[in-house]
Amino acid sequence: MTSTPRLVAFDLDDTLAPSKTAIDPRMAELLVTLLDRVEVCIISGGQYGQFTAQVIDKLTAASPEALTRLHLMPTCGTQYYRFEGGAWNQVYAQNLTDDEKHRALAAVEGEARRLGYWESETWGPILEDRGSQITFSALGQGAPVSAKAAWDADGVKKNTLREAAQALLPDLEVRSGGSTSVDITRQGIDKAYGMGRLSELTGIPLDDMLFVGDRLDPDGNDYPVKALGVECHAVEGWHDTAAFLDELIPTL
Repeated sequence: MTSTPRLVAFDLDDTLAPSKTAIDPRMAELLVTLLDRVEVCIISGGQYGQFTAQVIDKLTAASPEALTRLHLMPTCGTQYYRFEGGAWNQVYAQNLTDDEKHRALAAVEGEARRLGYWESETWGPILEDRGSQITFSALGQGAPVSAKAAWDADGVKKNTLREAAQALLPDLEVRSGGSTSVDITRQGIDKAYGMGRLSELTGIPLDDMLFVGDRLDPDGNDYPVKALGVECHAVEGWHDTAAFLDELIPTL
């Protein structure tokens, strides 16, 4: 970057932690240290409960003052939470209507079955209504990381399902999510929308933000942030992120 970032934003799964698992103590320590220096945002396709279990519950060393500098944006930025008055409060939520939810659920299930992607052995529900986002997880939310990695190693299944569901839902946004997931939100509501709203609500220009993520390729759900013009740093897992923070933090 040409200047020191005032805010550092992260994807969650496969950036701060393996998919659907809690952050490592080393990552927790790095995030607490980072919060002492700059604003921090976590923006991911997961729902608020996952943010709590994977990250917030592990930041036991963070002071209440530090937590006020942490911005949580679940479901790809369609929801936004801040720590105020000793508790996490929702600032906004771009919730889908009942009709949009019904059509999204029907489309993604129907196309998954037609394409042969509807699995019989799963770890939890395949379909989730997250309020502002419908999520298809091929193996369920609780699937082991190894099983998720093996299901669609080259991303072809996710991209094929995304394109098929998008064709049936022209008024909604369908995108590849995590390693086995497809996310559906209102049209134009993605991580770029979330970062734009974050800039508006904090007063921090996009040029003063840095984003770290593992899916910055054109088919990835982090790509809209890159396309928005935010400075980005690509990683391939939490170990990469930790190594990057070891270099970044002393410069802040």
